[in-house]
Amino acid sequence: MRVRGRNSIRLPSRAHGCSPLAEPVEGISLSAMLSQFNISAIASSVDAIFAEWDKTDSPGCAVAVVGDGQAIYRKGFGMANLEYGIPNSPSTIYHVASISKQFTAFAVQLLASDLKLSLDDDVRKYLPELHDFGYSITLRHLLHHTSGLRDQWNLLGLSGWRSGDIITEEDILKTVWRQRELNFEPGSEKYYSNTGYTLLGLITKRVSGVPLRQFCQERIFAPLGMSHTHFHDNNAEIVKGRAYSYSQESAGQFQNFPLQYANVGATSLFTTVDDMILWDRNFDSPKVGDADLLSEMHKGGILNNGVELDYASGLVNSLYRGLRTVGHDEADAGFRTAYLRFPDQRLSILVFANLSSFSPNSVARNIADILLADLMIPTEEGKNDPPAVPIEFQVKKDALLTYVGDYYSQELGVIYSISESDGALAMNYPKGTAQLQPLEEDVFNAHPIGHIAFERGHEKISGFRLDNGRVRNLSFEVWRR
Repeated sequence: MRVRGRNSIRLPSRAHGCSPLAEPVEGISLSAMLSQFNISAIASSVDAIFAEWDKTDSPGCAVAVVGDGQAIYRKGFGMANLEYGIPNSPSTIYHVASISKQFTAFAVQLLASDLKLSLDDDVRKYLPELHDFGYSITLRHLLHHTSGLRDQWNLLGLSGWRSGDIITEEDILKTVWRQRELNFEPGSEKYYSNTGYTLLGLITKRVSGVPLRQFCQERIFAPLGMSHTHFHDNNAEIVKGRAYSYSQESAGQFQNFPLQYANVGATSLFTTVDDMILWDRNFDSPKVGDADLLSEMHKGGILNNGVELDYASGLVNSLYRGLRTVGHDEADAGFRTAYLRFPDQRLSILVFANLSSFSPNSVARNIADILLADLMIPTEEGKNDPPAVPIEFQVKKDALLTYVGDYYSQELGVIYSISESDGALAMNYPKGTAQLQPLEEDVFNAHPIGHIAFERGHEKISGFRLDNGRVRNLSFEVWRR
C-alpha cells in the first residue's frame, strides 16, 4: 500500500517570483536550471528514489532539500513507528548519529570565540584523568580525528558491550581513562575516533559550567529556533514524535534495533529535517557565530607533515562529480543519516532513515544527480580489481597448543580464552566466540574481533596484541596456561 506524500513539494522557479537558489555557476544558476523542467516531473523523479520505502509496513525516512536557505522539497516515507503505524514526516525526530559532531564542534568553536579556551590547548588541561601518553594532544587533534586515541565504541565492543546496552558517559570515560597506548603519534595521521568528540563534549561542560545539552540549547538551538532539537543525554527520557530504529531480517520482515545511549558529544543529537533547515541556513546567513567562526568550522585539519585533511570540525570537505561538497553521514543501530551540502550551488540535502539497510548518502547523491545534472561531470565506470586470493598458512597441532590459555587486558579489564579443538583455535570473548585463522607465524585473523599477533618472551608466548581498525596494539598478557 502506498503512503500519500506528507507535506508539500515546492520547487520554485523565477516564473513564480521566487528568489534564485544559487549564484550562477558557469553561467547557469540552480533556479534557472530548474525552470527549464516540468517542476512536477522533478518532484516525481525524487519521489521515485524512495518508492521502495513508501509503504505503511516498512520503516523509511524523512527528506528535505534546501535551496538558497529555503525548503524546496520536504517529505516523509514509510513508518517512524511500525508498532503503532505512525508515519515518517519532516517533523519526525531522529537520532542523527555522527551528524551530532558538527554541533559539538560548533560549541567548542563558540568557547574559543569567547576566549574561554584555545583549540591548541592540551586536552589534559581540562581532562587530567586522561593518561599522559608522552605527547601533547590538543583540542584540534580531537576535532580532526588526529589524536591517536582509540575509538570508544570499538573498545566497549571488545569489552563485551552491545549497542542495545545502556551506555552512559561514565561508562565510556572509565574505559578511556584505562588506556595506556595510542593508535599513533598525535598529528601523524587521521583515523576516525568517536572518543575525541565525547571528550570535546566533556570539555565544553567543564569550561562552560553547564552540560553540553544546556550549552547548545542556549547558544545554538534556541537562537536558531530549532525547537525540536536536543542532545539526548537521558536514555529514559520520553520524546514525542520520535522515530524508532529497525533492522530488516528478510523481505518485508523487520525487527526492533534498540539504541540506549545516554552519552553525548560524538552522537545522540535528536533533531528533525525541518530543524536542520534552520541550521543549514546559518552557514550562509549566520545568526549564531560570525564569519571567522564559520570559516574555522570548514578548515580541514593539517597533519604534522603538512598534508591537509578533508575532515574539518565535524564536517567533511569533498567533491562529488566535480562539485564541492560539505557534509557528514553515519549510523547508530538502525538509524542512517546524511547531510550533504553543495555550498557553491546553495543546495543542501538531508536524509534521515530508521532502517539499518538504508544508504542515505547514496540517495542524497541520487537527488543531487537530478537537480544538478547539468553542472556535474559524467560518471565513469571503473574496472574493479580482482578479488584477493587468500594464502593459506598451516600450523601444526603441537604448535597450536602453545597458544592455548587465558589472556588478560588491563586496558579493558577482561579475559579472553583461547582453546584448541580438532586442529583449530577458537577464542572466547565477552560477546561470543571467534575462530582463529592463521595468516602467518604467530598472526591470526580472529573474525569478527580483528587481527591478533602473539608476542614471545624467552621463546614462550607471553601475550598478544589486537588490532581491529579503530583500536590498535591493544595489549593482552598471559593470565593462565
